[in-house]
Amino acid sequence: MNRPHRRDHNSIPLGRRVAELRAGRGMSQQAFADRLGKSKSWVDKIERGVRKLDRYSVIRDIADVLRLGLDMLLGPRQPPPAAPRLDGVDAVRAALAHYHDRPHRTATADQARRQVAYAWMTYQHARYPQLLDALPGLLDTTRGTRSLLVATYRITANVLVKLNHADLAWLAADRAVTTAADIPTLTTTATIAVTQALRALGHHQLALTAALTATGTADDETVRGTLFLQAGLAAAGTGDRRNTHDLLDHAATLTDRRANHTDPHHTGFGPTAVELARSLAAHHLGDTTDAIHQHEHVIRSDGWRRLPPEHRAAHLIDTARLHLDTGDPTQAGQALLHADRIASAEVRSRPVARTLLAEIIQRGPAPADLARLATIVGLTR
Repeated sequence: MNRPHRRDHNSIPLGRRVAELRAGRGMSQQAFADRLGKSKSWVDKIERGVRKLDRYSVIRDIADVLRLGLDMLLGPRQPPPAAPRLDGVDAVRAALAHYHDRPHRTATADQARRQVAYAWMTYQHARYPQLLDALPGLLDTTRGTRSLLVATYRITANVLVKLNHADLAWLAADRAVTTAADIPTLTTTATIAVTQALRALGHHQLALTAALTATGTADDETVRGTLFLQAGLAAAGTGDRRNTHDLLDHAATLTDRRANHTDPHHTGFGPTAVELARSLAAHHLGDTTDAIHQHEHVIRSDGWRRLPPEHRAAHLIDTARLHLDTGDPTQAGQALLHADRIASAEVRSRPVARTLLAEIIQRGPAPADLARLATIVGLTR
């Protein structure tokens, strides 16, 4: 005997869902329309899907009339990932504060290496809550191998910058440099984390100096290129247009000289990374037309699709800010939705993305997809 097919709540069209919820309240179309200040014909078209329900303010009004939360009306398309817990950051903070007396976890060099590789992959896929949970233990596990401990400090600094804990990221980056000591390759890779943390703190001139100083001892071209890229972005932060272009040109030259496409130091360096940096630098310098043109060119390239999800989603968040700064909240919203599809935690966990989403929602009516995302992350108007 065939069992009746159970419908997925999230697969029901929004207009049809409104009709079912209205009927469940024992409310006629006319009564519903009266409470909304709309015509019965308007309600009928919405419920039949003839007219799109794509305005945030109207969706809010419908939810209020039906006495429902927006999450009940919209229904997230997929279960939202858990937000990073505060104790996750607190545990990382404690691990960084007590690094002298942390216990050393016993693990073979191969086991530790695999754990660090997995942490890099977790970061590149923007799985920040899981990464926060793993980092305190990984800091203990890698204490016996300098190269792995430097890598772990770099990962720690990277995720803390993402989550708007730049001061703590700076501490992790400083630990990386201290651990690297007199090994040039480790020191220069650690300096990448230092420059990122300094830029996040707004110390662009210090970041520029640190990056340029390290380029002289960088013996790997991906590392040297990344340092030039970071220096270019730092120069853009100071408003130095000429230096910005020169430094990014240096970085681009190094991409042309690379013999292969391996990235043993997890820098993410390559032609596409340089082009994305040009777009971000142009935005910082106020050249918004150039920034948008550069962005549109890059996302059509094959290199864009080969970037890790974290890198693509982060760039789209930067692009959302660019569109918002140019007075285009619609395109800003689309950029955030695109980022959410690529790496949801990049949007749902990062304070900068949540702030952007709130600003877009506050500027006026928003499409249903954006309203749904705002509901998932807990934003209200």
